[in-house]
Amino acid sequence: MNARGLIFDVQRFSVHDGPGLRTTVFFKGCPLRCAWCHNPESQVATPEVMWSEGRCIRCGACREACPTGAIAGEGIPCAACGSCAEACPTGAREMVGREMTVAEVVGEVQRDRVFYEESRGGVTFSGGEPLAQPDFLLACLDACRREGLHTALDTCGYAPAEVLLSAARLSDLILFDVKVMDSALHERFTGGPNEMIMENLRALSEVHPNLWLRIPVVAGVNDDVANMAAVAALAAALPAVRRVNLLPYHDLGSEKALRLGRPRSAFAPHALSGDTLARLADPFERAGLAVQIGG
Repeated sequence: MNARGLIFDVQRFSVHDGPGLRTTVFFKGCPLRCAWCHNPESQVATPEVMWSEGRCIRCGACREACPTGAIAGEGIPCAACGSCAEACPTGAREMVGREMTVAEVVGEVQRDRVFYEESRGGVTFSGGEPLAQPDFLLACLDACRREGLHTALDTCGYAPAEVLLSAARLSDLILFDVKVMDSALHERFTGGPNEMIMENLRALSEVHPNLWLRIPVVAGVNDDVANMAAVAALAAALPAVRRVNLLPYHDLGSEKALRLGRPRSAFAPHALSGDTLARLADPFERAGLAVQIGG
């Protein structure tokens, strides 16, 4: 229970990360760099400082507290030590990423146990990519299972097979992302090819009985019927796939990226209409799969 990992958020009363009411534990660090990432603060596997301009009153407390002089513009990189966030009187500066023990994670999750039992919910480990912190993830899954909690793993599948399968053995449900079937296109928009992901999905389906596929639907990337038909054919060939969720793109991640000091991205896909999403769901319905638009 003394293993430690880096967490950037613990979201209570979640209804989009598995059945029932859930607590979602977000791991920091991800091997991919999806152009549409909704949680850019999850990508880097170290703590970061996020700044909200609208809350800043220009009082200078952060500059005085900074031990490296980074805020004073002296060219010394921010060490993300948290001094500026602690000194900020308005919360304009906040730390993203905190070290937690397994016992602390279980303690957070247990706070809402009564709601899990009434709604058949539980805990979901998400990210970032939880498999990027394998020892910590396995320890958290094992501890939650020992407490009788329903466990779900939300993963992009971009990890060594042995790590994924070890985590799967301790997970009641796997939420598995399938982004783009074409590997070159996948690498263009996520920074990594998809061969390992597809191999992991097939291997996982042979040993785990409960998989939900989650597809972020992004205009200009994977919003064509041919791509969805290919995903539907794959899903229909895997008996462990219980449902498919089409997750429409939203633009919340771009504002958070700016607050992290990253340049504005030129990637700005338009929102998809309900008719388009219904058309993209059709191949899954034709394949006899349970498909839902949204989480």
